[in-house]
Amino acid sequence: MNHFYNKELKLCSRALRTETVSKAEKYLWSSVLKSNKIGVKFNRQRPIDHFIVDFFCKELGLIIEIDGNSHFNNAKYDRFRQDKLQALGYTLLRFAEGEVLHQIDQVAGQINHAVYCLKDENND
Repeated sequence: MNHFYNKELKLCSRALRTETVSKAEKYLWSSVLKSNKIGVKFNRQRPIDHFIVDFFCKELGLIIEIDGNSHFNNAKYDRFRQDKLQALGYTLLRFAEGEVLHQIDQVAGQINHAVYCLKDENND
């Protein structure tokens, strides 16, 4: 699968990883996604097509997005973006910032379930 990596967004994605990362993204990364803790590798702030996604598992084509305050007034754009990424063949999981910060066990459970299902789907 072509993962639509966009080199032109590389510097911007690096800045997002280091300078403007949200508390929820840091928490999800360190407690669930970092170092293959759930059996697959995730990248942070990955450029795909014309977008930068919060977390990306290349092996499964899984994108995880954390919706913070900036997303409240951008529902139409978020829907467009999600539709476009899904049309490229990706699976998306979205979590509200509050879910990540206050219900990390449930969030981790949903991610683990998606990973399990996508691995099973890829083995068929």
